[in-house]
Amino acid sequence: MESNIIPILIFIFWFFHIQQRFFYYLYFWQVKTYCLDRFFEEIKRNKNIVFPKICTPVLILLFLLYLSVSNVLTSYLLAIFYLILGSYSFLLFLTKKWRFPVFTKKMIVIFAFGFFIWAFLSFYFWREIVFFILFFELLLPILVFLCVESVEVPAGLLRRYFMLKAEKKREKFKDLIVIGITGSYGKSSTKEFLYTILAEKYKKDKILKTEGNINTEIGVANTVLKRLNEDHRFFICEMGAYKRGEIKLSCDIVKPKIGILTGINEQHLDLFGSQENIVKGKYELIESLPSDGKAFFNAKNEHCRNLYQKTGIQKFLYGEDAAFPGGENILGAMAIAKELGMNEEEILRACGKIENKFPGIKIRKGISGLNIIDATYSANPDGVLAHLEYLKGLFGKKVIIMPCLIELGEASAEVHRKIGKKIGEICDLAIIITKDRFKEIKEGAGEKALFMENPKEIFEKIKSFCQPGDIILLESRVPTQLISTLIK
Repeated sequence: MESNIIPILIFIFWFFHIQQRFFYYLYFWQVKTYCLDRFFEEIKRNKNIVFPKICTPVLILLFLLYLSVSNVLTSYLLAIFYLILGSYSFLLFLTKKWRFPVFTKKMIVIFAFGFFIWAFLSFYFWREIVFFILFFELLLPILVFLCVESVEVPAGLLRRYFMLKAEKKREKFKDLIVIGITGSYGKSSTKEFLYTILAEKYKKDKILKTEGNINTEIGVANTVLKRLNEDHRFFICEMGAYKRGEIKLSCDIVKPKIGILTGINEQHLDLFGSQENIVKGKYELIESLPSDGKAFFNAKNEHCRNLYQKTGIQKFLYGEDAAFPGGENILGAMAIAKELGMNEEEILRACGKIENKFPGIKIRKGISGLNIIDATYSANPDGVLAHLEYLKGLFGKKVIIMPCLIELGEASAEVHRKIGKKIGEICDLAIIITKDRFKEIKEGAGEKALFMENPKEIFEKIKSFCQPGDIILLESRVPTQLISTLIK
């Protein structure tokens, strides 16, 4: 009887532990948009994704089982091992620290496929359940990878079908004026500013825009298929990319007449392969414009100024007179609106209705009278530096909470030193929640930079350090648990 109970107990505790890991890998793939390039880039940065620390004790236990060294002792060791892991996973579950994916239709299919394989293998190898548990522990990343790719391959064919369908639909709207917006930063802000300005003269139902951060080629295609109609006169289309060729795909669908490059930096350098590829990738928008098209370039960005010089169609520089970092985005929207027939009075009246003229942030009230600057929408080097510059003119202690930035390739170390130096000049405290480039940030920020990853510990630090009226800048992927405790 005892010999049957131990494997069952092992299985129960292992099951809870493995579910936590399974959900995490699903979450991870979803965050990386199921993209192999982004997956391999993350492995280079963090090998624990594929070879977590748990692999070492698992391999030792497998070795002991293989040698048949005291099966009873090995079974007890395994039971204790998974009792600890299962209990820890249960504790994390109770404290809401599990990472769950968003269960979209695609994720539901991937989850169901993976769960079916897990259940089938568990039943098939029940008689060798101990060996199965340990091997499954090691092979879980591969299992999730196969599940993702099994769904992603047919999904890729389906995406191509919808893109071609969207392209055909777009061709029917001969008078539609499409404004394409791309860049490493400032895309969404410029899009929203332009939409607000155009809405001052034209009815909102005459203007279509991509929503939120929907800017991939399939996101653009879905916008055309589901929302484009005969009433639309303008289509403001945000275009993003992780590699060369992707912006051209979006352009092939929507056929832009006007293009705007908001700025180029090192964002996604690892995925593009080089800074040159990033520049060429973004310039695909301008290359896709017709001979009578119009190209707009951010004068504050060196890469944009260089591309302006080589462009042969009608072109404009904007943003020279921006009053604050990032302010060039609203000037770019104003310049395009003028070319689309709006006069200065209409444009200025529309700009007066824009509540938040600083791109990428929301000003929110925090607990105990704190002022929270929420910049968690996205993160890139220029955005972080602009937000820090914004803090300079504010009163009170200034605290930034952020992870290290990712996908910056060989430029990563220098970028983080630059951010660290800016933090040292402006902030009173920096809480960095990931380790990747903490060393480089600390080189610039000195003792002001602390590494802390536990949301409760961060919250306690903020409570002890800050007073009412002080400012907390939240950058990039800050844990939702921490955000919910800081914001009313």
